[in-house]
Amino acid sequence: MRTVNQPIRKKDAMSLVTGQPVFLDDVTGKDCLVVKVLRSPHANAMVQSVRTEAAKKVEGIVAVYTWEDVPRERFTMAGQTYPEPSPYDRLILDRHVRYVGDPVAIVAGENEVCVDQALKKIKVTYEVLPAVLDFHQSKDGEILVHPEEDWKALCSVGADNKRNLCASGSSGEGDVEQVLQDCEVVVEGTYHTKANQQAMMETFRTYCCLDAYGRLNVLSSTQIVFHVRRILSNALGIPKSQIRVTKPRIGGGFGAKQTVVSEIYPAFVTWMTKRPSKMIFSRKESQIASSPRHEMEVTVRIGADRDGTIRAMDVYTLSNTGAYGEHGPTTVGLSGHKSIPLYGSLEAHRFSYDVVYTNRMSAGAYRGYGATQGIFAVETAVNELAEKLGMDPVRLREKNMVREGQVMPAYYGEQTNSCALDRCMARAKEMIGWDEKYPCRDMGNGKVRSVGVAMAMQGSGISGVDVGSASVRLDDGGGYTLTIGSADMGTGCDTILSQMAAENLECSVEEISVYAADTDVSPYDSGSYASSTTYVTGRAVQQACEKLRQSMCRAAALFLDAQEEQIQFDGSQFVDLSTGTSMSRKELADQGMSGSRESLEATVTHSSPVSPPPFMVGMVEIELDKLTGSVEILDYVAVVDCGTVVNPNLARVQTEGGLVQGIGMALYEDIQYTATGKMRNNSFMQYKIPTRLDLGRLRVEFESSYEPTGPFGAKSIGEIVINTPSPALVHAIANATGLWFHELPVTSEKIAMGLKKK
Repeated sequence: MRTVNQPIRKKDAMSLVTGQPVFLDDVTGKDCLVVKVLRSPHANAMVQSVRTEAAKKVEGIVAVYTWEDVPRERFTMAGQTYPEPSPYDRLILDRHVRYVGDPVAIVAGENEVCVDQALKKIKVTYEVLPAVLDFHQSKDGEILVHPEEDWKALCSVGADNKRNLCASGSSGEGDVEQVLQDCEVVVEGTYHTKANQQAMMETFRTYCCLDAYGRLNVLSSTQIVFHVRRILSNALGIPKSQIRVTKPRIGGGFGAKQTVVSEIYPAFVTWMTKRPSKMIFSRKESQIASSPRHEMEVTVRIGADRDGTIRAMDVYTLSNTGAYGEHGPTTVGLSGHKSIPLYGSLEAHRFSYDVVYTNRMSAGAYRGYGATQGIFAVETAVNELAEKLGMDPVRLREKNMVREGQVMPAYYGEQTNSCALDRCMARAKEMIGWDEKYPCRDMGNGKVRSVGVAMAMQGSGISGVDVGSASVRLDDGGGYTLTIGSADMGTGCDTILSQMAAENLECSVEEISVYAADTDVSPYDSGSYASSTTYVTGRAVQQACEKLRQSMCRAAALFLDAQEEQIQFDGSQFVDLSTGTSMSRKELADQGMSGSRESLEATVTHSSPVSPPPFMVGMVEIELDKLTGSVEILDYVAVVDCGTVVNPNLARVQTEGGLVQGIGMALYEDIQYTATGKMRNNSFMQYKIPTRLDLGRLRVEFESSYEPTGPFGAKSIGEIVINTPSPALVHAIANATGLWFHELPVTSEKIAMGLKKK
């Protein structure tokens, strides 16, 4: 292949490294209203009164809005395909505030100084209510987070607001209890992961204005332009035809921007005042009032025979959606459906879950989307099983891992037709030197070196739901324009999709201009999430280019007075094979400007009935200091099967970035709340994410399979890469200390205190 599978430089690389103005705050007007919100200091309260008179008198203040000024129709902020599984439980401003940070009032003014001054002058009287802060006490508890009668769920997901349930369900195959009873060895554990923050560099931010026709124009740092349009329509009560949503270059999203965190408030201000407005979250706001990963507690039971044959698996997940239900019903499914299928030998399996409301900040989408939590639990339990069996955990996985051609358990009956998991394991084992280093080596002076292992899988879009579309046209200069609805948020999807188009059209990537994520211009696309862009939108690009080639050949046949089947196109020339006459692509484009009867443009929409999983193996070597508990990562090897690798450079940095986030989740990122529900970690001084100095050596390789349903055989890579560090590191720590940690993060303090107690 000429362009696919080649390490082509990102299209926006030079503008980024030279610091050209490409992000939202660089490209919006400065003469707009500044919008901020006053936030509740209480975890659960009713607003009795809001006195805004003094605030409105501050010079420069244009408007102050409270719950009495906004529409009363409930909606969800979750960026999901309609009908959304997430419940409609939000108002723009609600009299009932449900977590510390919930908006109470919106203030709009001419500058930040006057807005900050006005916020201090608003006087609110609250009736403070008891709060449910422990998600173990939520289900069927006395305190209801959403007692309102107009709460509603559009989909049947087991939700019941009068039981504090955002979702509940169960699925399985075989008699789990009977098989477990018959197993020679059973391990059981409960594993707790906290609500990690995405911590992207660019915080949430949105600019709004009205165009010459009175339509609401929204420019936002978002992954989901079409979903933003629908959510704003629902919240503001205006037709979608009156709203246009676009996005600039995004300074990181990682799933956080799959939720409409900042868009509602400036949109409401602009719609009411008819003036441009802008809202930019501070880092503190992004920490305390955004959309972090769901806190989950996953209980796993695994049964096996003495020879290491894993026969049964039972997984129960309790998920904390927080004060609102964004993504609650959907993230939880991945904790079981993306962990159990790793093991193809199961005679029986069961997965059940409850997603509960609490008076904490609502959770949302974060890379891995529930699979990360489930894989931490299942892979740690498998490592504990290996210890109990006295068996090498790599050998245990080799004996039980899912393989190509198998129907994956707990994966909706899908068969894996592209699986190099066995080769990933073999290569990772070779790279790390597993046989020589497992389980640990005493280095003297209290230092121990050890290794750990984990496997992972994800999906490639949401089968039967996600939609990708692409339009490609031959321009009058002879080049091509590719129009897509997906949002490049630093992943390089504009480049990857251009590579696919160039491969199909037999031209260079430079000849493909990309226009993306504009609800007025782009064909409909679900958005950049669920690891869907390369697989789903990429297939649409491939099919659109094939369709355009056919149209161009028909047009060339007309101009050459030839039979269409005799026209051959090599990317540059159209040749009549019967006569040898030809015309260039540029000549065809020029002819198309006058008297043309053939549209030299093609649009294709694609949705896949399956979601072929990428697979991955991660192995880590650490050095642990038994005196201080400190963990130093010496070497992390990751071997990934993402089908055909479209761009090796971009795939490698995707993998490295995901590993960094997974390492942070495992060792550093420790969300903490006060007894009254206030988050302590409201800045990067308190919320620690790893730096380059914390990461040691990261090595990434690919073992490619070929996915027949994907473009050029490709599968996804965006999310799977975050899933192996937590279980691999917990395994390595256990090999070094004999201590199994079931709660993340595993900090040096926990290790030192555990060793002291031991």
